[in-house]
Amino acid sequence: MDQWFDLYRNIVMPAQCDIYGHLNVRNYAAFFDDAGWHLPAMAGIKLAELRARGLGTVAATLAIDFHHEIRAGELALIRGAITRVGTKSFSHEMRLYEADSMTHCATQKAVEVCFDTARRQGVALPGDVKEKLQAIALQRAP
Repeated sequence: MDQWFDLYRNIVMPAQCDIYGHLNVRNYAAFFDDAGWHLPAMAGIKLAELRARGLGTVAATLAIDFHHEIRAGELALIRGAITRVGTKSFSHEMRLYEADSMTHCATQKAVEVCFDTARRQGVALPGDVKEKLQAIALQRAP
């Protein structure tokens, strides 16, 4: 089943905008970063439980495509989905919309690596975590 989740809502504040009056690139990154912390929870993975196991995730790659401006005073909504689950990593896509019109303003695609926080290195996704991520991942045609 395809699963897109509402991860983040905010209002674009004037201080977050550049000289052209639209959301500055640095703030798109912050919005997406804030939203990304909620994605594992959509699979039933609790951040506190991961931390108790000495695990976390780190971004390995990330790309943002900008489609349409969003301006001060407009409402932002970020929806996200898991797109791939591997041995040590998973990929996700998040889309930022101007919430009133649902205009698609930006897309971020990222790869997150499971990370041992004590050893400071990538490790395999635990089986239960991998299964939970796979359960909500977008289904792709073969």
